[in-house]
Amino acid sequence: MPDAYTVKVVPCLSDNYAYIIHSSQTGGTALVDAPEADPIVSALRQEGWTLDTILITHHHDDHIQGIEQLRNEFDVTVIGHDRDRRRLPTLDREVADGSTFDLCGMTASVIDVSGHTVGHIAYIIPGAAFTADSLMALGCGRVFEGTPPMMWASLQKLACLPDSTLIYSGHEYTLANGEFALTIEPDNAELVDRMADIREKRSGNLPTVPTTLALEKATNPFLRAALPEVKDRVGMANASDAEVFAEIRKRKDRF
Repeated sequence: MPDAYTVKVVPCLSDNYAYIIHSSQTGGTALVDAPEADPIVSALRQEGWTLDTILITHHHDDHIQGIEQLRNEFDVTVIGHDRDRRRLPTLDREVADGSTFDLCGMTASVIDVSGHTVGHIAYIIPGAAFTADSLMALGCGRVFEGTPPMMWASLQKLACLPDSTLIYSGHEYTLANGEFALTIEPDNAELVDRMADIREKRSGNLPTVPTTLALEKATNPFLRAALPEVKDRVGMANASDAEVFAEIRKRKDRF
């Protein structure tokens, strides 16, 4: 199924990403988040695509502030979480945890991944997950509105997806996330190798997204909080998984 669609990565603002999903079968085109409109419009025109759907992950301005301009440019259906409707642009369709719907001829599903915000959702299509500021490349979003146990539970939902799933996250934070990850697992050979690749990509101003869930499980400290070796590294061998996650998140906040 992934061969049936293309995902175009669109850098926005200083370090945000928007994602354009285009179906080669139906010709439909969807957008995940709209940090700003102009780069998205330029990318669509370059490809000759017409936008018909916008998927919103959460209410933060740097993910939604381009929507009204895009509404003026295209006849779009805007989709977002029903429980967050009061903080989002006007929604044409409301979804919730467990919802499924047709997206460009594919079945898309919704997972509530609250923690960074309460009402944050991820969109899953065959082979890919659009996780915004929940699961990020080598990291996760700050826990602004939820609690660490809530965020840990959300990450565990995403961890249950197939290992081959491509993870499209909301920001280019990967280099800084990786530098922090090395403070938790400096001897993780896969992490060390990954950081070499990340540094090379960023030196050329190339995106480090998407990543794969398998790679995140092998290198992302926020997904690895349940492992004995990680618990030992943070001095919490007998703590719960959620407690270790909270400690790692606290350390990252101070990093």
